[in-house]
Amino acid sequence: MSMATATAGKEIRPMTREEKKVILASSLGTVFEWYDFYLYGALAVMIGAQFFSAFDPATRNVFALLAFAAGFLVRPFGALVFGRLGDLVGRKYTFLITILIMGVSTFMVGLLPSYESIGWVAPVILIALRMAQGLALGGEYGGAAVYVAEHAPVGRRGFYTAWIQTTATVGLLLSLMVILGLRMYMGEKDFAAYGWRIPFLLSIFLLAISVWIRLQMQESPAFQKMKEEGTHSKAPLSEAFGQWKNGKMVIIALLGLVAGQAVVWYTGQFYALFFLQSILKVDLFTSNVLIAWSLIIGTGGFIFFGSLSDRIGRKPVILAGCLVAAITYFPLFGLMTKVANPTLNSAIDTVKVQVVADPAQCGSVFDPVGIRTFTAPCDVARVAMARSAIKYELVAAPAGAAAKVVINGKDVAIDAAIPKNMASFAAAAQEAGYPKANDPNIVKLNGFFEAWANFQAIKLIGILTILVLFVTAVYGPIAAALVEFFPTRIRYTAMSLPYHIGNGWFGGFLPPTAFAMVASTGDIYYGLWYPVVIALGTFVIGLIFVPETKDRDIYEVETK
Repeated sequence: MSMATATAGKEIRPMTREEKKVILASSLGTVFEWYDFYLYGALAVMIGAQFFSAFDPATRNVFALLAFAAGFLVRPFGALVFGRLGDLVGRKYTFLITILIMGVSTFMVGLLPSYESIGWVAPVILIALRMAQGLALGGEYGGAAVYVAEHAPVGRRGFYTAWIQTTATVGLLLSLMVILGLRMYMGEKDFAAYGWRIPFLLSIFLLAISVWIRLQMQESPAFQKMKEEGTHSKAPLSEAFGQWKNGKMVIIALLGLVAGQAVVWYTGQFYALFFLQSILKVDLFTSNVLIAWSLIIGTGGFIFFGSLSDRIGRKPVILAGCLVAAITYFPLFGLMTKVANPTLNSAIDTVKVQVVADPAQCGSVFDPVGIRTFTAPCDVARVAMARSAIKYELVAAPAGAAAKVVINGKDVAIDAAIPKNMASFAAAAQEAGYPKANDPNIVKLNGFFEAWANFQAIKLIGILTILVLFVTAVYGPIAAALVEFFPTRIRYTAMSLPYHIGNGWFGGFLPPTAFAMVASTGDIYYGLWYPVVIALGTFVIGLIFVPETKDRDIYEVETK
C-alpha cells in the first residue's frame, strides 16, 4: 500500500475561525484526561484511606494504585471499541460519547461514598469508574488527533495537532494548581477529610464546556468525503489488524515511534516527580512547585517541535528526542540529586551499605505493582533499603550464613517487618552520613513564587525544564505522525491501539517498574535503564523501518 503525497495545488493557508474551534473542542478532552490522571495519582493515598480503609495503610495504598492502574490496562480495549466506532459512524459522534463517559466517571469519583458508608461496594464502584474512564480515554485521544488533523491545512498538521499535546500539560498544571490551592486554603486536615473530592467535582465545568462546543462541530472533511464516495471500511478491526500490510504498520508505529515517545514523556513529567519525592525526599509542595514551573516554561516546546516537524519531518524530530534523552538521563538525574539533596549525593559515595547474605536465600524483589509479600531476611532488608532511598550493595555470604546489614562497618539487625527495618536502617544510615528528614540542605519552598528567590530551586527548574523539552520534542509531532501513518478508512482504529499500548502500558507502568528496578539492585539510578533502553530501541527501529509522512495527502484515497 502506498499513500499519495500532498499535491502542489493545495495552498498552505492559515486556519479559519471554525477550524480553531475544532482545536479547542478536541483539546479540552486531553485537558480532561490529564487533569483526572494527575488528580488520582496525586491523591492516591487519600483515596486509599477513603475506599480501602478495611486494610492497613500499606495495603490500602497498594489497592489504590492498582485501581489507578486499571485505567491504564483497559485503554487499548477502549481504543479498539471506539476506534472501530469512529471509523464506522464518524469522528465527531464517537469522541462526543467518549468525553461524556470520561467526564461523568471523573465527576462520580467526587460523589462516591466511602468504605465506611457503604462497605465493599465503594471500592468496586471506584474500580468500575476507573475502568470506564480508561475505556473512554482509549477512544478520546485518537478521535481528537484525527479530528484536528483532518481539519488542518496542508503543511500545518504538525503545528495544529501539537496544540492537543500542549493541553495535556495544561491538564497537569490545572490539577496541580487546584490541589495546591485547596491544600493551602483548607489546610491538610480538612483537605484529607473531604476537600480531596472538590477537584473531581469541579471537572463538571470542563465537561459542560467540552460537550457544548463539540455539539456545534461538523464531521471531519476527510471522513465526510470518504463516506460520500462509499470508500469507508465496513470492518475496520479486521482490516487494520487482520491484514498484514496494515498490521505491520501498527507494530512499526508502536515500536518505532510511540514506545520511545511514551517513556521519554513519563520520565520527564512523572518519574522526575516521583524521583524528587520518593528518592530525593523533597517535600510534596516543593516538588510540585518545581515541576509546575518547568511545565510552564517548557510547554511552548510542543508547538515549536510540532511546527518544526512540518518543515523537516516527524521522524527526525521524534527520534532525535529519543536519542538525546537516552544519552543524557543519567547525568541529568545525577545532577538533580546533587542540587536537590547534596547530603544524599555525598552519602552515596561515602557511606558503604551492604546486605550480606547467602545468595541462595535471596530472591527477586522485583515488585512493580506492590502486591508481593517478602519474608526472607535478605529480601526484607533490600526492600526496606530501597524504600528508604539507601543505596546498598548485595554481598555474598557463605552458604547457610544468616543475612545481615552492615553500614560503614557497623552491623544493623534485620527485623521481620519492613517498616521497622526502614526506621532502623534510616537511623543507622543517618548516623553514618545520610540526610535526616529536616536536613537544611534539601531544597524547600514555602510559596509558589519563592522558587525564583532560591538559587537551588532555580537550578532544579532548569534541569526539569530540559527534561520537559525532551517530552515536547517526542510528543509534539506524534499526533500528526500517527494520523499520517494510516489510511483514512481505518485511521481512528489503527492509530489508537499503538498509542494507548505505548502510553498506557510502556509509559503508564514506568514509575512503578523503574522503582522496582531500583529496589532489586540498590542503585537509585538503575530504574533509568527502563526508559533509556526503550528510547534507544525506538531510535534504532524508527531509523530503519519508519517512513517519513509529513508530505502525505491524508485527504486522498490511498492506492492499493
